[in-house]
Amino acid sequence: MQAEFHTAMFNEIFIVIIFFALLFIFRWAFQTLPDERWQIIGCLPYRQLTDGQWQGWNLTWYGFFNAVAVVFAVCMFLILMGSLSTPLIAGLTLLTLLLAICLPAAKIIAFLIEKKRNTFTIGGASFIGIIAAPWIILLTSVTAGKWSGFNITPIHALAAMSIAYTLGEGIGRLACISFGCCYGKPLADCSPLINKIFQKYHFIFSGKTKKIAYAHALDGQRVIPIQALTTIIYSLAGLIGCYLFLKGFTTAAFILTLIVTQLWRAFSEFLRADYRGEGKISSYQIMAFVACLYGFLIAYILNEKFTGTPDLALGVAALWNPALLIFMLALWVAIFFYAGKSRVTTSVIEIHVLREKI
Repeated sequence: MQAEFHTAMFNEIFIVIIFFALLFIFRWAFQTLPDERWQIIGCLPYRQLTDGQWQGWNLTWYGFFNAVAVVFAVCMFLILMGSLSTPLIAGLTLLTLLLAICLPAAKIIAFLIEKKRNTFTIGGASFIGIIAAPWIILLTSVTAGKWSGFNITPIHALAAMSIAYTLGEGIGRLACISFGCCYGKPLADCSPLINKIFQKYHFIFSGKTKKIAYAHALDGQRVIPIQALTTIIYSLAGLIGCYLFLKGFTTAAFILTLIVTQLWRAFSEFLRADYRGEGKISSYQIMAFVACLYGFLIAYILNEKFTGTPDLALGVAALWNPALLIFMLALWVAIFFYAGKSRVTTSVIEIHVLREKI
């Protein structure tokens, strides 16, 4: 009885710590990231133009926050899987296969729908991930699982993936604030009710290199803080889903996180001003509805009772592995450069000697 009490308390403390950490970060981010100086994190010279002048690659906070979001989501997934005594190699195998599919999909689907080569779509990538995840889990279970002697319960792996994705995208929306993409409609074009709701809480972006400026010239205007709303809704859904998972309500955790993310994605597009493809109902909204129906079907087919109780301490302890920490660092660096190297901005860097310092 005492052990069960300590386990339950550890679950609550874990959720509360994450909640307040995210609350602190989000409050800072919402106030700070719309400013111009929070788009570019640094520049790397790569081609000489003249004597002392170089053309530079711009590295963005968009890449930084996306890298943080992916690593955080990976950690949460491994913790939840580890709480079920699933071997670390099983979780890493699933993640590697899923990322190998979703990362290219983020760019390919954006090109197919928006006809833009230099943009990403998390909505499209998540849709492909939802469709592919059950099959990846089943394939891994009957191949690598049999060879290595581990067992993966599909519904639990799906729930852990859905929770991790929900929390990860919640954090990842900070990247959109810093880059000025995925922006909301200007309040001047909205109804009196929308204006009243967001009269105090809105975004004003600054900087001509932010997407909201060069795509729609909405910099300096009050816009619906759609990225902030997504961040808050997803993060709360992810934390509730995590708590349900740790309490043994695995299917409920999967359905909750799936429905909240996909339905909000569909609804939120009515509040967005950035280009989402042709038509009143976008392809991304259709994907969201299809993902919901598909998720319900998969949950019904793969629903399976779990007789044990997730042990959060066991999952957290599984992260303390030197090889895993190196993997996380390498993953962060890879995502940072993959998503953070700006393809739509450039820079000119002047390098010279400070004579007074010689």
